Amino acid sequence: MHDIEPHFLWRDLYIASEDRHSPFFRRQYDEFHFTQKVYNYYIHPQWDNLGSTTLYGKALFVDYEEGYAILELIGEWNDCLHNDIEALKRNLIDPMIRKGIYRYILVCESVFNFHADDADYYEEWWDDIKEENGWVCLLNTEQHVYEEIRYRRLDHYIHVGPHFNDVIWRPRRPELVYLAVNQLIHTQVKLVN
Repeated sequence: MHDIEPHFLWRDLYIASEDRHSPFFRRQYDEFHFTQKVYNYYIHPQWDNLGSTTLYGKALFVDYEEGYAILELIGEWNDCLHNDIEALKRNLIDPMIRKGIYRYILVCESVFNFHADDADYYEEWWDDIKEENGWVCLLNTEQHVYEEIRYRRLDHYIHVGPHFNDVIWRPRRPELVYLAVNQLIHTQVKLVN
């Protein structure tokens, strides 16, 4: 896992440690000392600690004018043992909501397991953003991750599923990723209604 780096090709557009509104403002990274772990596996030092021992992330891009953020996650999303959704919501999402971010793209291709518990924080997140036409979308989840989310009915609060698993996001610019996901969400909403 130590070889998996957060996406870095947008660093010419956005760096969370240089964003005065970011919870990671002025964070310094050490490229040579691997100190963070998911269980017994060290992870790359560029990942940010979200307040969990199993789930780490990176704010890849934030557009305050358009009100959206693209975040990348790595590890095990474990609400049962570590209440990772609370850590994510309180330490990263709440500060972003206060700055006007209401639409979230979470790249989850490096989230290897998901263990759900209560839906309270997902419902709270939805309540915090719905008045502003906000949404949360998980991209490129593993099948078993999607199945657990759906089984626990968390898909009432977040957009997730096979139609969001074929989004090719890495070679694109962040604004094009946002537009593609936004269009998919609105197409999905029309199909459901």
